[in-house]
Amino acid sequence: MKIKSLFALVNGRRVAFLLVDAMVLALSLYLAFLLRFDGHIPHSYIPMFLWMLLLALGVKIPVLTLFRIYRFSWAHVGMEELYNTIVACGLGSAALAAVIFALRDWPTLATVPRSILAVDFAFSLIGIVGARLSKRLVRHALTRTSLRAQGRRTLIVGAGDAGEQLLKGILQEKRAGYWPVGFVDDDRGKQGMVIHGVRVLGPRERLAEFVRAKQAEVVIIAMPSAPSPVIRETVELTRESGVQDMKIIPFFSQLYTGEVRVSEVREVQPEDLLGRAPVSVDVATIRHFLEGKTVLVTGAAGSIGSELCRQTLRFGVKQLVAIDIDETGLFNLGRDLARRFPSSSAGIIVGDVRDQKRVAGIFEEYHPQVVFHAAAYKHVPLMEAFPAEAVKTNVFGTRIVVEEACRAGAEAFVMISTDKAVNPTSIMGATKRVAEMIVLDEGQKAETRCMSVRFGNVLGSRGSVIPTFMEQIKRGGPVTVTDRGMERYFMITAEAVLLVLQAGAMGKGEEVFVLDMGQPVKILDLARELIRFHGFEPDKDIPIVFTGIRPGEKLYEELLTAEEGTDATTHDKIFKARLSAWVGGDQIDSALICLYEAAEQSKPDEIIATLKELVPVYAPRGRSSEEVE
Repeated sequence: MKIKSLFALVNGRRVAFLLVDAMVLALSLYLAFLLRFDGHIPHSYIPMFLWMLLLALGVKIPVLTLFRIYRFSWAHVGMEELYNTIVACGLGSAALAAVIFALRDWPTLATVPRSILAVDFAFSLIGIVGARLSKRLVRHALTRTSLRAQGRRTLIVGAGDAGEQLLKGILQEKRAGYWPVGFVDDDRGKQGMVIHGVRVLGPRERLAEFVRAKQAEVVIIAMPSAPSPVIRETVELTRESGVQDMKIIPFFSQLYTGEVRVSEVREVQPEDLLGRAPVSVDVATIRHFLEGKTVLVTGAAGSIGSELCRQTLRFGVKQLVAIDIDETGLFNLGRDLARRFPSSSAGIIVGDVRDQKRVAGIFEEYHPQVVFHAAAYKHVPLMEAFPAEAVKTNVFGTRIVVEEACRAGAEAFVMISTDKAVNPTSIMGATKRVAEMIVLDEGQKAETRCMSVRFGNVLGSRGSVIPTFMEQIKRGGPVTVTDRGMERYFMITAEAVLLVLQAGAMGKGEEVFVLDMGQPVKILDLARELIRFHGFEPDKDIPIVFTGIRPGEKLYEELLTAEEGTDATTHDKIFKARLSAWVGGDQIDSALICLYEAAEQSKPDEIIATLKELVPVYAPRGRSSEEVE
């Protein structure tokens, strides 16, 4: 019954649309006759009008049907539909003219004025197109009225493609909550232009003036490709204007659908203001690498793992398999992926990479072609206190996953590594260095392309210093910095993951790739910037105190080092480490047996000794169970 009712509704709508067109065609022809005869149709032309009306309906309606005009949704008429409608109207009028010409020997149609055919075409085109736009026009008018009445007056900074998409989204959504009153843009060529009814007022330096003139309550920064200094300057100008509600659209690397939507607008975050150089990748190569394949991501609930899930779905994978031991994180990830990619297939699996049978079962069930291994313990001081756990997860968890990937015949295995694996001074760094060796060793024995990708800190990730600083600032301080000279490399999570995908796509196997993270950032400068971000003055409103270097930490992380050196690749931000001699084959197997036994028996000294055997450059610093929060 429901299916029959649906068909009846659809067919009923088509009949209604056809009747509307019939009335439009009749009215168009009548107006054409009225215009031709100065508002009064002579009685002798009434039969001509009636016969032409029958012919017009008999010719034009079939032509409109042939072009599927009655299958259009009136609420979503676009350029394609309008083009088809115009062509159909033109051909319909041409067909009518041809029929009348063919019947020219019939006395009733022998003296049809040519002007009537031309005017009829114009009126019928305007009427039919207007009818199809009517619903959108009504919706647009109602939405604008609703936005004007309920939305907060909003200035959009950036009148480029992103700003235009954002404005269009706001105007199409009644509950957007924003009423755009102007654009702000530094491009002189755009100033004075009107975009969807909203004027480009002028440059950013006059933002405060525009805020006062337009009584703006909200400023949305719509410059997804702008470098951080421009974003930082815009934020400062907005603060100086007195506007408290400041929003931003994400960077292009975080726009997973490639479109700017109102739902993507978010609060300005500290990482938006920090030094960054937007990265570019070969989208076609990555899409070829991932599209239509089954992809497995371990550590999927973490900051890197969850971003890998989002980015791989962005590139059209057939199925995503997301594994993590964190059930709450997986639950939240599943909801986020369902919201962003409602038509994609994502399998959310609770599992531990240290469980060989569980991992083998997952590979047997899903047969992934590409594996991204992001599961790891990465908190340096905490792993100094619990070295056995670092070994079990970072070393043997990696060994289990890469062995199963190779056994299952996966095309590619990519491990997420770290800058702390270079000249390691911590348990975490040493275990990740050993994990790199295991991946390389397995890659030599299998057809699977096995590789690792090293990079530094990602902004806002779990374990990153930024969330810690923000929490300290919210408490009123103090903000704790280990050392004045402490430096770290930082990159936005989405951009780091894009480079991981690029490396995975171009890697041939048995490689350790190194990402160019840009210039290192002094942690002290970062702390001061975050304090200012929250509207406070460093060392005046919020004190900064120095606590000393913690166990396993280094002042400087090394990505490109004299220990190994690097070779350039086809991508300017991806290098290949020129690896020094490393343990492999039977030697690594025997050392791993010792390491496994030491970890199982929780013997820290034996763990360190074996790690030093595997990684001769490992120089452990004093360990302690303190300061591991």
